Amino acid sequence: MNIHPTAIIDKNAELDENVTVGPFSIIEGDVKIGSGTIIESCVRIHSGTRMGKNNHVFHSATIGGIPQDLGFKPEIKSFVEIGDSNIIREGFVFHKGSKEGNSTKIGNHNYLMGNGHLAHDVQFGDHNIMVQNTIIAGHVKISNRVFISGLVGVHQFCHVGDYAMLAGCAKIVKDVPPFTLIDGNPATIIGLNSVALKRSGFSAESREKIKHAYKIIYHSGMNVSTALKKLKEENDPDENVQKIIKFIEGSDRGITDHR
Repeated sequence: MNIHPTAIIDKNAELDENVTVGPFSIIEGDVKIGSGTIIESCVRIHSGTRMGKNNHVFHSATIGGIPQDLGFKPEIKSFVEIGDSNIIREGFVFHKGSKEGNSTKIGNHNYLMGNGHLAHDVQFGDHNIMVQNTIIAGHVKISNRVFISGLVGVHQFCHVGDYAMLAGCAKIVKDVPPFTLIDGNPATIIGLNSVALKRSGFSAESREKIKHAYKIIYHSGMNVSTALKKLKEENDPDENVQKIIKFIEGSDRGITDHR
């Protein structure tokens, strides 16, 4: 391990081999950090944090602080769980779960830019990008390969589907279906995230099936439940069409409207 002499590390913290800790960082007890992780200067890691391998945490990030929830009691034991190979830039803030045993969970290979906030009980998937000064409220679920632009605000309990793109300054108050592009305040869907789908290797046929599904949902004149019924009747086994159906059926807040 490479520990700067000014770092303060509790004796009950567990740091694996090849962990680097920079000057003036503080790591409390009941923290676990995996091999190859770099903690830069002035980082605060609170108890209950579990961090995997090969993460890079930049200057002044705060991980595992108590949630901003008026019902939270200090004696509650909850967690932040971070996977592998995440980049966490300057000033980013994570809060732990709000209930006994709950976790705020971050997956693998995410790029989280400066001064963002992931609130209590957020479930954040893999290969996501979150740009500067974006805030994600409590209990939000962000799926995989989502691009969240700068200054975005996501309301508590919302769900953002795979391959969605949230444009800058968007205000998200309903669930965002997979593969969509969303913008505005309050946000509306303005189309498909076509560029990301092409870059990710979706075939022309797959993209056309996704487009067809959303034409039925948003442009057929049907309400959502009737549109879903029609999609099911078409019985297309395409995994992306089925993902759209499953997402909408599981939506608690309702899906975002189309512009």
